[in-house]
Amino acid sequence: MVLEERAPALPGNAAAPPEPGAVAPEGSGAPARVAAGSPAGGVGARVREPLALDDFARLAREQLPTATWDFIAGGAGRERTLAANEAVFGAVRLRPRALPGIEEPDTSVEVLGSRWPAPVGIAPVAYHELAHPDGEPATATAAGALGLPLVVSTFASRSLEEVAEAAHEASAPLWLQLYCFRDHETTLGLARRARDSGYQALVLTVDTPFTGRRLRDLRNGFAVPAHIAPANLTGTAAAGSASPGAHSRLAFDRRLDWSFVADLGAASGLPVLAKGVLTAADAEAAVAAGVAGIVVSNHGGRQLDGAPATLEALPEVVSAVRGRCPVLLDGGVRTGADVLAALALGARAVLVGRPALYALAVGGAAGVRRMLTLLTEDFADTMVLTGHAATGTIGPDTLAPPHHGPPHAGPAPYDGPPTAPRPAPHRDRSHG
Repeated sequence: MVLEERAPALPGNAAAPPEPGAVAPEGSGAPARVAAGSPAGGVGARVREPLALDDFARLAREQLPTATWDFIAGGAGRERTLAANEAVFGAVRLRPRALPGIEEPDTSVEVLGSRWPAPVGIAPVAYHELAHPDGEPATATAAGALGLPLVVSTFASRSLEEVAEAAHEASAPLWLQLYCFRDHETTLGLARRARDSGYQALVLTVDTPFTGRRLRDLRNGFAVPAHIAPANLTGTAAAGSASPGAHSRLAFDRRLDWSFVADLGAASGLPVLAKGVLTAADAEAAVAAGVAGIVVSNHGGRQLDGAPATLEALPEVVSAVRGRCPVLLDGGVRTGADVLAALALGARAVLVGRPALYALAVGGAAGVRRMLTLLTEDFADTMVLTGHAATGTIGPDTLAPPHHGPPHAGPAPYDGPPTAPRPAPHRDRSHG
């Protein structure tokens, strides 16, 4: 495994133990949390440090205001697609290998000419300051320390130059996600700023002519707090209002087509990826438009409720792309087994969004760093247990179809998405 350090303990405060579920100041050097009723720092004290990505979500929910939690965690409509993203990963079955003879796997992958220590990056998510005052620079510091990429959102709460400065000491890739506004020059200007600040790629979101109908936000009357703003849009017509949904309907260009990929590339000289592709037809269109990569994404279940889970859509997109560009996936990834399943079905790497904000809320930069380390360690362990010394050997034969009936002789190699129906057997009708 390329990532060397084990998951660090989150910082705490030895002199004044925090309340259960609270986050102590960074850099104070003591355990992050003490469980209710346990002796602070004493023998047998139960330290409530996250051990899995779900733990960060639970702790963040304790921390964040309800409306903020719902804005981050919620999805569109009845949230069927939101739930499906994780449920489809949950249906995956892995085929273990006995005596694999692997001491330490090589978890690295190559994406757009860069070598990532693990096939994991942070997806674009708006307004990191909603989770923690340090915002996107803290996230960039954490990802950069591990050499893992960060995709910065158009609606970041800090300027893309400030985020680049925080990531300056690391060699980790930094990408910028873009929406296209009605004023195209606003978007093209962001692309040029990204180039000048050392960003390595642009990620054009292609599934969002406006943001989906998110009932939690409507019921809460959610508005971005006055002290948090889209730092990269200040002074533009796209700066917008505190209501993300209403702003998107006014500011986003609904007439956008695939020709804008060439416009972005010409303005910036950077490779452009298309994020939000779920079908073969759109994958073909994206490749024809000259994209450098595709991100299979349903916007975290926040756009079209009822759209397929990303892992369901992945094989169709990979098949259509035919190796002409790398395919990444975001949506629902929570474990190392999820990462491996995505790679087995043809993804080059995965991006995680909500877990980064949950970890940021729980422990700032240290929380994000721990979250990424836990996920990549879990992925390395899963590689060993399925017999893979390097990521390049991970393929469909690593997975078995889900089985819901009585025991049978053994799993067959994977032959379709986890929830896809088996094809009916072919019958030769030529003889009546």
